[in-house]
Amino acid sequence: MTDDDALSEQAKERLADVVRLQPTKNKELQDQWGMDSGSEVHQYLEGELKDYYYRDDNSLIRATAAAAELVDVEPGVEGGDGEDGGVPSVIRVPQLEARVFEVVAGPDERSESVVSVLNKVRAAFDVDPEVEDVRRALQSLRRKGAVEVIYRTVPTFRLAAPREEIDVEVSES
Repeated sequence: MTDDDALSEQAKERLADVVRLQPTKNKELQDQWGMDSGSEVHQYLEGELKDYYYRDDNSLIRATAAAAELVDVEPGVEGGDGEDGGVPSVIRVPQLEARVFEVVAGPDERSESVVSVLNKVRAAFDVDPEVEDVRRALQSLRRKGAVEVIYRTVPTFRLAAPREEIDVEVSES
């Protein structure tokens, strides 16, 4: 029996919720799953998804890497699989990714290089991230469907949809 066979369809759907909503709390999952209490959520997690989640140092619920692979959902992304062409409605990202999202060229603007985005982040927020950190942030936003890459002489980036169509939530990590 594979791991894939070990979970019911409902358990897989709920595991996808954990991956998508992470980091999350019992209350958020309670609301998502229509349960009566946080303890009911805890019992479900322990009974059905024990091998696929953990609690971080802040007691927030997070999915394991195996869980994300099993359900093929990008962590911290809501929406993105409907008629809107794969653009998420909500993304949960670290501070630097939120800043990159805020300054990167819009969907109707000319795409820009990593260095251009780095300079805009520096100017807008008076911070000095490494170029590799900005490159990783752009690639993460691309995997989440919020940014698209346009290949010219070097890879360039711009938003995949208008900024106001995607809510960005800064994660606590």
